[in-house]
Amino acid sequence: MPPAPVPPMAPRSATDRLAPGYYTAARVPPEVGELASLPDTLAPGSPAKVGILDLGFAVRGGRTELVERYQKTPLQIMRPLWIDPALPGMSYVYLMATGGGIAQADRYRMDFRCGPGTQVHLTTQAASKIFRMEHDYASQRVHITAAEGSYVEYLPDPLIPFRDARFYQHTDVTVAPGATVVLGDTVTAGRLARGERHDYRVLATDLRIRRPDGTLLAIDTLRLAPGGGRGRAEVLGPGVFAGHDHVASLYVVTDRRPAAEVADTLHHALAERGLLYGVSVLPRECGAWVRLLDDSPVRVAAAKDAAWDAVRRLLTGHPAPDLRKA
Repeated sequence: MPPAPVPPMAPRSATDRLAPGYYTAARVPPEVGELASLPDTLAPGSPAKVGILDLGFAVRGGRTELVERYQKTPLQIMRPLWIDPALPGMSYVYLMATGGGIAQADRYRMDFRCGPGTQVHLTTQAASKIFRMEHDYASQRVHITAAEGSYVEYLPDPLIPFRDARFYQHTDVTVAPGATVVLGDTVTAGRLARGERHDYRVLATDLRIRRPDGTLLAIDTLRLAPGGGRGRAEVLGPGVFAGHDHVASLYVVTDRRPAAEVADTLHHALAERGLLYGVSVLPRECGAWVRLLDDSPVRVAAAKDAAWDAVRRLLTGHPAPDLRKA
């Protein structure tokens, strides 16, 4: 039986967005769900515990404009910027959390609806800190919809789990034929300057990439459960951190170039950087992806930027800009 079609993301009413079913993860991994409890502080759904961003983009007057916006603190954005001389119509949006980090029982949801022909770059203002938790857990849902002819980049700064953090993130990406999505993520071993190396309780992520008709293109699942010391060997083992402190991934979903050419471009961008990495074509020849490991956050960030720049040049003919963040 073919998969059920995925309905296009459309703006919702404020009432719909504040319903628990909207911002709560539909399926929480058992490693996270077993930690559910009622905190002795603010409970899930309380004021300031639910952060929502719902952004819609469309081409207006030859450039990409933010045409629909709903935001609920602690999530918010800066106004869109057009700062790239090579792609002057591309909208750059910085995502921010006013609370300074993700706390226990927080429930976040972000939706980015990118219309036909849009060019959108989404990034965070700084790394996402996942604070220590004594009760329950925190979750974040991210939905990205890229319509035909759009070019979308979602490149947030790293996730940093503090000691005893409990966090689940689900990212759902819908890519229409003719659209391109460049998606990145970085996870650190913890707050390393404080000696917190894999001291979080559990960190779980799910990524699903699909077509608008529901055809599944790729799934990537991460489950890290050192449990404050127990299970640390599994986290440090092959296929996970492999003894390193930082792991980063970059996914390029596109039909602008053959998947093998995208993979070769990623490989050549990283070949001389001295990091441990692997490149592969994505299923259904829908693009390529890379995962890299290292102990230096500076080298990881530089390598990830080099890979981004290489695919940006391949797919648009223009370099990636130097984004400065405070």
